[in-house]
This record gives sequence, C-alpha cells and structure tokens, in this order.
Amino acid sequence: MQISGHTRLGCLLGSPVAHSISPAMYNESFRLLDIDYVYLCFDTSYTDLGTMVRILRDMNVFGFNLTMPDKERVMEHLDAISDAARMIGAVNTVKNENGRLVGYNTDGVGYIHSMQNIGYDFTSGAMSLLGAGGAASSIAVQAALSGVPVLHILNRKNGRSFPNAIRLAEQINAGTSCKADVTDLNDPAAVRQALEGSSLLTNATSVGMAPHTEGLPIADLSCLHPELTVSDIIYNPRRTRLLEEADKIGCRTSNGLYMLLYQGEAAFRIWTGQDMPVEAIRAKYFNNPEA
Repeated sequence: MQISGHTRLGCLLGSPVAHSISPAMYNESFRLLDIDYVYLCFDTSYTDLGTMVRILRDMNVFGFNLTMPDKERVMEHLDAISDAARMIGAVNTVKNENGRLVGYNTDGVGYIHSMQNIGYDFTSGAMSLLGAGGAASSIAVQAALSGVPVLHILNRKNGRSFPNAIRLAEQINAGTSCKADVTDLNDPAAVRQALEGSSLLTNATSVGMAPHTEGLPIADLSCLHPELTVSDIIYNPRRTRLLEEADKIGCRTSNGLYMLLYQGEAAFRIWTGQDMPVEAIRAKYFNNPEA
C-alpha cells in the first residue's frame, strides 16, 4: 500500500479504540483490491464527537465506523439514517455521499452471520440478551428478523438503558413474530427462569472488556447450563471471564471476533460497492489466536 495525494481517509471513532483489529482488516482489504483508501483509529470522547464529525466531513473522508459509546450519540450529527439503523436506534457505519453523511447499522447482520458460522440455528430456541444499547439493539432486531421465537432482554430496572429495553421489546413485538420481554437483572429468580428456558445467551454489554477483564455481566453463574450457547460480542480479551466460566460448565462459546469480521464486510460493501476479500482477511487476522 502506498499513500498518495489522492488517498482518501476512513476511520473508527470511540473510546477505547487502540485495540481494534479494524485498521488491519480494512487496510489489507484495500491493498488486495487496489483501492486508494486508508483507515485509522481516533479515540474520541463524547464531548468531542460533534466536532470530530464536522472535521471528518470537511476532510472528505469516505466514511467511518463508530463503537461504544458513540453509536447512539452520532445520530444527531448525520444528514440521513437508514430505516434499519433508525429502528435499532444506533449507527455503527457512516458513508460520505458527496458531503452528505448517511448512517447505517451492520452490527446485527455481522452477529447473525458469526453465529451461523459456528452452526447456531436462531429458530432453535429462546435467546437471552444482556444489554439494550446500540449493539444490543441491532442484535435484538436482527435476531427477531432471523426467526428467534422468544427474546428475553436482560437489563437492570434501575439502569439508564432500561427505558430503551422496554422500547426495543415493544418494537420487536409490534414488527416481528418474535415474542420479546424485558427481564430485570436485579431479579435473580427472573434471570434464572429466562436462562433455563434459553438456548442462547449473548452479552452485548462492555462488561468484561479490557482493561476491566474481571467483570461479569451476570452475578449468578449457576444459571448457566451445558445446553446453553454463550456468546460475547467482546473480542479483547478473546476469552472474557464470562466465556471462561461458561467453558467450565460445558457450554458452546463464541467471542466477538467473527461479528467484527462480518459487520466489517457489510460496512466495506457500503463504502466501496465491492465485496471484501473475507477469506483472505479471516485467514490472516482471525484464525491466528495470537494475531
């Protein structure tokens, strides 16, 4: 890859972002397809977000991604939002269309694809989902559209995202055949009942992410059972404490690496109109546990 005066910039905004695999994934894809783009990471706090978006527009970037905590907050700074992203209430991918910034959400598609990649069938049973933020909302909507019959959204009743969990459940019940409900994480009996009847538990919160790797998104691990598939959208560390404990119980487990790969594939197509060389990227960056 050679950077020239014509090279266009794309980037990831959020905090923290230094651990992200996205620059390696996208830049290698640009190199393989001879696309004159380059992709970087910028650690961006909430107070800087509006300023950063204005600067990126003025710099004529081809687009950018957003990670926590910016997926919901960026929406007020965009010119247009896709129907799916508006329904989810979060944006993780922005395309610059001749100065017009358009927001999309590829998280849900990426998650579904990653779980299908390990053989999980979303029509096979109930799903319990931890969280109701941007990533969780995207996963919930896409899972409902993919045939999940019952969805338990696990959220603390006294938490700031609880109203969003209620809105999300109502939206899914109104727009899909999935039966969604909200379970209070502060109610141990309700959490146990939800997990005992589920075939999939997904952590879509940041609890357990580096550097705070000791965190657990659920307090009572005895709720887990061997028939449960446990997935975590976190990929740093690659084995969160939740996944390590689930492994001990005999659960099938999956981290967030392949969600990153497949949501990146969808974002790449939005930006370039071309298919990302997924197999080459998977072989180089995702199959090597030390990468």
